[in-house]
Amino acid sequence: MSDIDVSKERVNTSRAARSQQEMPRLSAEEKDDLVHRYHPDYKKEAYATLRFGPNKGEQTVHELARLLEGESPVPADFPALKPAHQVDILIIGGGGAGATAALTAKAAGAKILMATKLRLGDSNTVMAEGGMQVAVSPEDSPIRHFVDSLKGGHMANDRVLLKQLVEEGPSVAQWLIDLGVMFDREDDGNLSLRAGGGSSLPRLLRCKDYTGLELMRVLKDCVLNEEVEVLEFSPVIELLTDGKGSCTGAILKDLDNDRRIVVQAKTVILATGGIGRLHIQGFPTSNHFGATGDGLSITYRAGASLTLQDTFQYHPTGAVFPEAMAGLLVTEAIRSAGAHLLNAKGERFVYELETRDAVASAVIRECLEGRGIQTPAGRYGVWIDMPLVDQINGEGTLEKRFPNMIRQFSRYDIDIRKEPVLVYPTLHYQNGGIQIDAEGESTLKNLFVAGEASGGIHGRNRLMGNSLLDIIVYGKRAGAAASKRAAASDFGPLSLDHLSRFRKERSEAGVNSDVVSPMLFPDYVKKQ
Repeated sequence: MSDIDVSKERVNTSRAARSQQEMPRLSAEEKDDLVHRYHPDYKKEAYATLRFGPNKGEQTVHELARLLEGESPVPADFPALKPAHQVDILIIGGGGAGATAALTAKAAGAKILMATKLRLGDSNTVMAEGGMQVAVSPEDSPIRHFVDSLKGGHMANDRVLLKQLVEEGPSVAQWLIDLGVMFDREDDGNLSLRAGGGSSLPRLLRCKDYTGLELMRVLKDCVLNEEVEVLEFSPVIELLTDGKGSCTGAILKDLDNDRRIVVQAKTVILATGGIGRLHIQGFPTSNHFGATGDGLSITYRAGASLTLQDTFQYHPTGAVFPEAMAGLLVTEAIRSAGAHLLNAKGERFVYELETRDAVASAVIRECLEGRGIQTPAGRYGVWIDMPLVDQINGEGTLEKRFPNMIRQFSRYDIDIRKEPVLVYPTLHYQNGGIQIDAEGESTLKNLFVAGEASGGIHGRNRLMGNSLLDIIVYGKRAGAAASKRAAASDFGPLSLDHLSRFRKERSEAGVNSDVVSPMLFPDYVKKQ
C-alpha cells in the first residue's frame, strides 16, 4: 500500500471512536501564538513597503504592491475624452454587490450602466457555498453577531461599518426572500440555521452548498427583468476624475475588439471583487478567473486610500487532490456538520470550528512539521473526514446538504460519502481593500465601493457567511447613496490629471518596473 492509502486507512479505522471525541478549543493565547507562527499574513519576507501614493510607507504583499505601483495601460497622449455613454451611475462589476447596487439604484429612478469583465454573474459570489450569517433566531441578536465578528477580525474591524452590517442583516435577508431566494427551511417551515467557525450561535442561512449561486441566480434574473443596460466583457482599465478630487467616470476596454469605451457618470460604484488570482505567496485559490484586484490599482492611482491591504484570508480547506481541483473550496459547512480534520497519523489536531485563520494555521503547521500527506503532484495536505458527517447525522445527510460537493468530486471518481479527501488552505478572500465610509463612499468623492473590493468591515479575518451579507448590505447602501448624490449633481469634467500626478510621484519614487495594471487576467503560460 502507498503512504496515502495507509494514512487513509487510519482515518477509516478510527472513525467510530472519533465520532464521540471532544476536541478542546484553543485559548486566546494559544490561538494568537498559532496564527503568528504559521499564518501567511505574518511572513515578513512576503511584504513590501509602498513607495508612493495614498498609503505610502505602509505594507502589502509583493504581488499587490507591484500592481498598485504599476503603470496605467492608458497612454499620456490618450485621445480626447469623448463619452460613448452618459449615465447617472456607472456600476463596475457584475457580481452580487454590483447587481444589488444596480437593483437599488434602478428602484430609485437612476439611469445606470453596468460594466462587467466577463458575463453578468461571473464572480466570486457564485463560488460561495456555506451560507450567509444573519441574526434571526430568538436566541440571537445583532449584538452577538457584532461581537463574534469583532473577535474574529482581531478587533481591527471598522465598528461603524460592522454595526451596519449586522443590524441590516435581517432586513436584507427578507429582501432576498421577497426576490425569490430559496433558503433552506426546517420541516416546520422556519429558516434552517447552521453553525459557522467563530460564531457563538448557529446563524447561517444557506441554500444547500450553493448559496452564492442561488443568490446570484435570483439577482441576475432581477437585473435582466429590470432591463438594466449591461456591457459584458468590458473591464475597467482607468478611472476618470475632474482633476479636483472627484470621480467623473471611467475608461473601459472592450475585450471583443480592443477598443476603449469612455463613460461619463455623475457617480461610480466599484464592485470589482477580490484578488485570489494573484496567487499570493504561491497559494492556490478558490476565486473565479477574473479576481485580479483590478479595483485596488485603479482607485489607488486616482488617489483613493486603502485600508488593511496587508491582510488576506486563506480558507482552511481547499481541495489539494486531485491536482485539477487544487484550490477548489471545500465548504466550512461540512466541518460544522461534523467532519474532522486529521493529519497523516489519523489524529485530530485542531477544533474544526475555530476561526478560519486559526484552522488554516493549524493545517499549515501539520504540513510543515511533517504530519501532512504528500500528493502525487508534490503538494501537501491533511484529511477531511467527510463520511463522518453521515455517521453523525444519519445516512443521506451529505447527499441532502452537499450535493454540489458530491458532484464535483465524483468527476474524479471520489465518493465523499465513502472516503476522506485531502485539503490545504486556499487563498480565498481579500480582508482589506478600498477605504469606505458608512454609505460606501471612498476617499475619492463620488466613487462608491461595495463588496470584496472594499475594506474595513471584516478586520483582519472574516467570519464565514459575512461576505454574502456584506455584498447585499453594502450593495444596497452604495446604490442608494450614489442615486441620491447623482440626483443632486451635474456631470463633471472628464480628465486624466490624476495620471499625470501618479506618474510624477512614481518617477520621483524611483519606480521603473514594466508592470501594467490592472492585470485583468492571470497569466498561466509557463515561461521558458
